[in-house]
Amino acid sequence: MSGTSIKVLTYNIHKGFSATNLRFILHEIKNSLRHIDAHIVFLQEVHGERNISKSHFDNWPSNRQFEFLADQVWHHHAYGKNAIYKSGHHGNAILSKYPFVEWENINVSMLRSASRSLLHGAIQIPGTDQKIHVICVHLGLFGLEREQQLSTLAKRIRSHVPSDEPLIIAGDFNDWRGRAEYYLHHDLGVKEVFKNTHGSYARTFPAWLPVLSMDRIYFRGLAVVNCMHLHGAPWRRLSDHIPLFAEFRLI
Repeated sequence: MSGTSIKVLTYNIHKGFSATNLRFILHEIKNSLRHIDAHIVFLQEVHGERNISKSHFDNWPSNRQFEFLADQVWHHHAYGKNAIYKSGHHGNAILSKYPFVEWENINVSMLRSASRSLLHGAIQIPGTDQKIHVICVHLGLFGLEREQQLSTLAKRIRSHVPSDEPLIIAGDFNDWRGRAEYYLHHDLGVKEVFKNTHGSYARTFPAWLPVLSMDRIYFRGLAVVNCMHLHGAPWRRLSDHIPLFAEFRLI
């Protein structure tokens, strides 16, 4: 249905800990996310399992972090492991108020010590006959690593996302040099919502004094209604990143 509003948020939650790792603040993150009430939430650094923390923190949830955050609000979710270690694993997650038609986690790791993946889902919006493709990313820290991951992302879009189906790509790109544009904009016609609206990327890291543009929301086949980076309270005292929010309209 043309004109339908889609609100999205992307957030690196730092595994549910404060920037200093001294406080477990997943419950605060949950409350803050519910206040924003986005339709689709892209999360990075989400624990799928972490055995050691359950005995160290009284308020550690009994279910997986993405399930804990999604509870009773986002009834549909997908999770893809990025990093696996003896005590558990963490990765990307997508929480959605609308059902997934399908989803897949694509391994783009180059380094065993820093596993990475692309979580690609297709979501059906009730009352429409068109799918929205959503891809949650958390790219590597090294330039060559990111370039290969961006190349894989571009190939994935060309092979799995029809040009007439809307697309949202969001997450922590670690792309302070702005190289993602080369792979996504010039070749695929994908635009970054903040740069397209305000002329520059949103600064999202570190949360207490953001100077680096690490987090992005790219889109294609949608109209922008508004966008903002949530740099005030309570966000600046939660994770080491601040979240980005955008509202789109189906066209």
